[in-house]
Amino acid sequence: MLTFIREHDVPGAALAIARHGRIVYARGFGYADVEKHQPVEPDSLFRIASISKPFTAAAILQLQERGKLRLDDHPFEMLELQPHLEPGTMPDPRLKQITIRELLHHTGGFDRGVSIEPMFRSIEIAKAVGEPPPASPTAIIRYMMGRQLDFDPGAREVYSNFGYCVLGRVIEKVSGMPYDQYVRQEVQNPLGIHAMRLGHTLENRRADGEVRYYPRGNRQVESVFGDGQMVPLAYGGWCIESMDSHGGWLASAPDLVKFASAFEDPEHCPILKPASIAEMFARPPESGYDAHGKPKPLYYACGWQVRPIRNGKANTWHTGLLQGSATLLVHRYDDIAWAVLFNSDFDADHKYLAGLIDPMVHPVANGIANWPLGSQVDQARPKEEGR
Repeated sequence: MLTFIREHDVPGAALAIARHGRIVYARGFGYADVEKHQPVEPDSLFRIASISKPFTAAAILQLQERGKLRLDDHPFEMLELQPHLEPGTMPDPRLKQITIRELLHHTGGFDRGVSIEPMFRSIEIAKAVGEPPPASPTAIIRYMMGRQLDFDPGAREVYSNFGYCVLGRVIEKVSGMPYDQYVRQEVQNPLGIHAMRLGHTLENRRADGEVRYYPRGNRQVESVFGDGQMVPLAYGGWCIESMDSHGGWLASAPDLVKFASAFEDPEHCPILKPASIAEMFARPPESGYDAHGKPKPLYYACGWQVRPIRNGKANTWHTGLLQGSATLLVHRYDDIAWAVLFNSDFDADHKYLAGLIDPMVHPVANGIANWPLGSQVDQARPKEEGR
């Protein structure tokens, strides 16, 4: 890690490693705040970007266990929102066919490469629906409900932040609680995770213990708040509050490996039953196979990338990227987990930091013969009610 941050000119990073549910290593590297020479601490908070998605998926599966929803339910009918329609247009009838399961698997019909990435078009969407910027998640959903899908639901897999934005609103609808409150209370706290929180866009609203972010280039852009001001890209170029359920969480590296380790022993998981854990990592029938019906070597399940290894075991992981933040969370088939968090995004050659570090950690883990015992992850016992 010391060599990596020096060679790739990384301001700061954090690394945590767990083995068999015990944290064996946690350390900060470099600076949380370069100007103030404040070091990254082991428990410093980082924007984790898309590593937020596994938390949203876990909440959805838990709500299914509790009888609040089914994965084959239709989210756009559940939300009962009115689409924003331009004159002379009609909603795409395929919208009603989309299921919660398809949003989890990124097969809902949205392709940001064909049409738009709505989570980063905040000013445009707010203006269209007639609300002040930045656009709220509800406004973004109404706007997208007035557009045509990019492909038939279930036909193929295309990564969709928007799909997980919709899932956050489903959690709110069926639980009767704000998205973050439900996830903190029912998913994070039972695992001994108490410091995670949703991030804020503006620098003056940084959380206690949160690092500063240093995007490569760090250019100035127009503020997402629509006031005409030019702001640093990481602090107003987009609205992280509207990204809550797909990319809005702050977390420390140790808290992330607690979460990733929670599913190692399905019979004693504090938040999900064995059947739900199996479903979380199961190969999707619509996108887990190639055109010839052959299983793909890796696939996207419910909130996790999955690569089967042997004997029903798999490597599972997720990465995250926002301007100023690159993140990686891995849980391996041998119950070793690690999280690596950076407060920058790319190196000088525009190579993604999380992608660069990933292949370096695996051989090091393979070469450790004598692991320290580590500290037991603090997990509350599961509640009997609703399980």
